[in-house]
Amino acid sequence: MTDLEFVQRCVKADKPAWDEFVDRYSRLIYNYIHSVLRTKSSALRGENINDIFQEIFLSLTKDNFKKLRSFKARNGCSLASWLRQVAINATIDYTRKLKPLVSLEEEMDDDFTLKDILADNSAGAGEIFTQKEMLAHLKDCIDRLDNDGKYFLELYVNRGLALEELKDLLRISRGAIDMRKSRIIERLKECFQDKGFKLDY
Repeated sequence: MTDLEFVQRCVKADKPAWDEFVDRYSRLIYNYIHSVLRTKSSALRGENINDIFQEIFLSLTKDNFKKLRSFKARNGCSLASWLRQVAINATIDYTRKLKPLVSLEEEMDDDFTLKDILADNSAGAGEIFTQKEMLAHLKDCIDRLDNDGKYFLELYVNRGLALEELKDLLRISRGAIDMRKSRIIERLKECFQDKGFKLDY
């Protein structure tokens, strides 16, 4: 049985299938909640972790399994991979309620800000675009990224995870992390150029 067929059984209120889902994926979800909190040395207690765990399962089942129904196994994505992202996103959302977002002005682990990367050094640009407009363009460029790119920026910029932490969390090599970061920066620069900015490399 494929993951999609398994999910279809779950959302049709097949109790044995749902029991199997809970048995098979509870530990995975719990482990990813722990992984996110551990990478940031979070002081959240066990009760908070249980709250996140319960929120995730509630989100999967509410409105007649609306969220779980959104799993389509596209591009070879497994149910475990999809649930990993659900768990990490839910944990980030929960901790964000307790801690303000990292500013785009805040230095990351390479002593630069995202805005520094995308700074427009062409003559007169500062007179044409206000900071608010620049950020609006940045948001639009981020919106054009694929889901992996948006997810990376969410963890790296908004949550402030260091590249080493991302390596551990996403379970890929440091080289792969560096390559992903470079690829995202290139895409954002290309987007800014398409909007009329002349960027110095």
